[in-house]
Amino acid sequence: MYRKSPRDLSKTPPKTFSVINPGNISSSNHHLLLHSTHTHYTMKASFRGNYDADNSDATGSVVFTTGDLNLRASVTADTLTNTPSLNNLTLSLENPGLFNVDYNLPKKDVRFQFMNNVRVNGRPLNFTYTHSLVENRTVLDGTLLLDESNKVSVNYGFEPRDCKIKYSYVHGCVTTVEPSYDFGDNSWDLAVSRRLDDGSVVRGSYRSATKVLGMDYRTKSVGHGSFKVSASVNLAEEKKIPKLTAESIWDFEM
Repeated sequence: MYRKSPRDLSKTPPKTFSVINPGNISSSNHHLLLHSTHTHYTMKASFRGNYDADNSDATGSVVFTTGDLNLRASVTADTLTNTPSLNNLTLSLENPGLFNVDYNLPKKDVRFQFMNNVRVNGRPLNFTYTHSLVENRTVLDGTLLLDESNKVSVNYGFEPRDCKIKYSYVHGCVTTVEPSYDFGDNSWDLAVSRRLDDGSVVRGSYRSATKVLGMDYRTKSVGHGSFKVSASVNLAEEKKIPKLTAESIWDFEM
C-alpha cells in the first residue's frame, strides 16, 4: 500500500471556509435568504349580514393563515352591536381537508372535526367525523362520488333513526337537482338550482316537514363579496304571506 510521506502531506492544500459578506449579497439573493427564513402568512376578514322585516343579525370572522394552519376568530351579532364581549366568540384551529377544532365560549364546548377520504371500487368516498364534548353528540357525514354528475351523501347521528340521505345530480354543469330524505321524521326535501351565464345562481326548495316553499337568488357584488335575496312561504299557514330576506357577504384580505 502506498503511503504519503510527510513531504507529500505538507503539499496537501488545507481546507478553507469562506464567510459571506452581507455587502456582497445581491438584492435577488437577499430576497431568497429572507424568503427561506420567514414563514409566509396571510390575514383575511369576512362579514355577513342578514336582514328581514322582523330583525337583522351579523357575523364577522378573521382568519390568520400560516403554512397549512388557519386560526379563526368569529363573533355574532351581539358582540358587533353591543358592548364588546367575549361571550359570543368562537375560536378555531383548522387544517383544511384534515381537521378542525372549535371552542365555543358561550357554551364552553369543544368540537372536534376530522376529514378523510378513501376509495370504494375506484370511486372517492369523502367522510367527516364530528364530536362535541359538552353536547356529547357525534355525527358522521359521508359523500360517495359515483361519477362527474352523480353523488350520494349520508348524515348519521349515531341515534335511532337519526339519519339523512341526499342524492345530487348535475345536468350540463349548470342545473343541480338534490332530493333528500330524513328517516327521523319521515320527511323529504327537494332543491333545484341553476347557474346563469353571469355566474349568478337561482335556487328553489321545498321541505315537506315544514311545508315551506323557498326561492333565492345569489349573485357576486362589485368587489369581494356576494349578495343573496330569498323569499319563502309556509303553505301550511292560512295566510300565505311571503317572507323576504336579504343577505350580504363581504371578504377582505389584509
